[in-house]
Amino acid sequence: MPRMTAAAAAVEILKIEGVEQAFGVPGAAINPFYRELKNVGGIAHTLARHVEGASHMAEGYTRAKAGNIGVCIGTSGPAGTDMITGLYSAIADSIPILCITGQAPVSKLHKEDFQAVDIASIAKPVTKKATTVLEAAQVPGVFQEAFHLMRSGRPGPVLIDLPIDVQLTEIEFDPETYSPLPVYKPQATRAQAAKALQFLLESERPLIVAGGGIINADASDLLVEFAELVGVPVISTLMGWGTIPDDHELAAGMVGVQTAHRYGNATFLESDFVFGIGNRWANRHTGYNLDAYTKGRKFVHVDIEPTQLGKIFAPDFGIASDAKAALELFIEIAKELKAEGRLPDFSAWAASAQDRKATLQRRTHFDNIPLKPQRVYEEMNKAFGPETRYVTTIGLSQIAAAQFLHVYRPRNWINCGQAGPLGWTIPAAIGAATAEPETPIVALSGDYDFQFMIEELAVAAQHKVPYVHVLVNNAYLGLIRQAQGGLGINFEVNLEFENINTPELGVYGVDHVKVAEGLGVKAIRVTDPDKLGEAFEEAKKLAQEFQVPVVVEAILERITNIAMSKTVDMSDVTEFEELATEPGHAPTAIKALQV
Repeated sequence: MPRMTAAAAAVEILKIEGVEQAFGVPGAAINPFYRELKNVGGIAHTLARHVEGASHMAEGYTRAKAGNIGVCIGTSGPAGTDMITGLYSAIADSIPILCITGQAPVSKLHKEDFQAVDIASIAKPVTKKATTVLEAAQVPGVFQEAFHLMRSGRPGPVLIDLPIDVQLTEIEFDPETYSPLPVYKPQATRAQAAKALQFLLESERPLIVAGGGIINADASDLLVEFAELVGVPVISTLMGWGTIPDDHELAAGMVGVQTAHRYGNATFLESDFVFGIGNRWANRHTGYNLDAYTKGRKFVHVDIEPTQLGKIFAPDFGIASDAKAALELFIEIAKELKAEGRLPDFSAWAASAQDRKATLQRRTHFDNIPLKPQRVYEEMNKAFGPETRYVTTIGLSQIAAAQFLHVYRPRNWINCGQAGPLGWTIPAAIGAATAEPETPIVALSGDYDFQFMIEELAVAAQHKVPYVHVLVNNAYLGLIRQAQGGLGINFEVNLEFENINTPELGVYGVDHVKVAEGLGVKAIRVTDPDKLGEAFEEAKKLAQEFQVPVVVEAILERITNIAMSKTVDMSDVTEFEELATEPGHAPTAIKALQV
């Protein structure tokens, strides 16, 4: 039996399990593992500037391509605690990433050694499993189990903590005989699928809600096939956006209290049956007034996690199943029903959803200076084609993006849906661009998100990772300011100051162009709405020429209220801005405005 260090065995297993890329920051307690990364070879590594950044890079890498599992690596102590946010973000959105940390020697774990912390206990609530390996011979089994857990059932992250002496210990391990464990995913039965479709047959105004579980299962084509077969409109969730192209005749928009379309909410409130597949009824989708969301309609819920069924509200029928397995059965039975002439004709109902899509629109075309954010998204729609992959996290910028941008393909909307940590966007974009360099990446940040992990731009400069980063700057914590309005305050949310080094900025404070250029990337500032289009075109050219990110900073008006519900009720959304009343008001809407 071949002998090697436990760290070398771990690297060999990573390769066999399909890992080709890792993100991390070395340190004393993880250096033996890094030695084996170098000696064994076969895994590329991106050096992050912050260990949290490495965890978000791993997330972006996983989210960008089916089958990927991002790996992030850090040393003992604060490196592990820094990556907790990435683990939380991953488990919240069902994203498999593997976090590997170094640790003090086993004999020192209870002696308050330098940078020794019980990271496994800290990480336990935000992982599928977190393990400090105390015996070197267990390393192969712990890594084998990790990949099994990450891929089985509801996907999610795993943390493996490796004491330095465990890494250095020689063990017997033969890579030639190693085999990944079989992946377990629950599958719907034919009887369950038939019962679910019976609800559809008995409805008059059905909707399909397509969640992120469909994208995780790489089953978007099946979802579209099923929707077309039964002729039922599709509502995408924030995590499921791109499952069906926005311009598809059955795409009915998004529903919710923030990231929603007027027409999506209106169509949902007219429905009498909702077929949820791979979704979890997140509160930004349903709102807190569940009566408004559920009253007058029946629900079937399909989710890979059995305990998710009934967690938010009790469906009329629930199925624990992988989305792909369920959709294959739904298609099979629907084809039989169609052949028997038993499928209802929902064409009038589907047409009514498209009518709402053409009439209930928000205005995007404004010529104001400083810029109104709606105009930025309008120009983005013009500049970036259907192949574009958007990456963003949280804030008014993300909410407005979901209301105004268009997504046409699965995995082309990479969004940290539940956790929403500021600073996520830059490292996630780097991870996504590393996963698929041929796909054009456009990241989107507000000024505060951009400043949180701005140092990661240097990573993209060092490793030649080109993408366009749209930065909308109003020198405000915009979403928090808007939320504070209900409390009658505007407190500690304004970021303005007069920058003595850039007086031409006025009160917009941080000179993002100088900072970005100092980190080795290109940057363009735009103050005139008519200059946005040419700035985006120039950014694309510069990114390709220099193989670095290009930041396009749009200077916005200080205060814009983006449409959302003040009462966290999807049936009670406040429209703060002027609505579209003539075609020129929303020139890049999916459907031309009908008045």
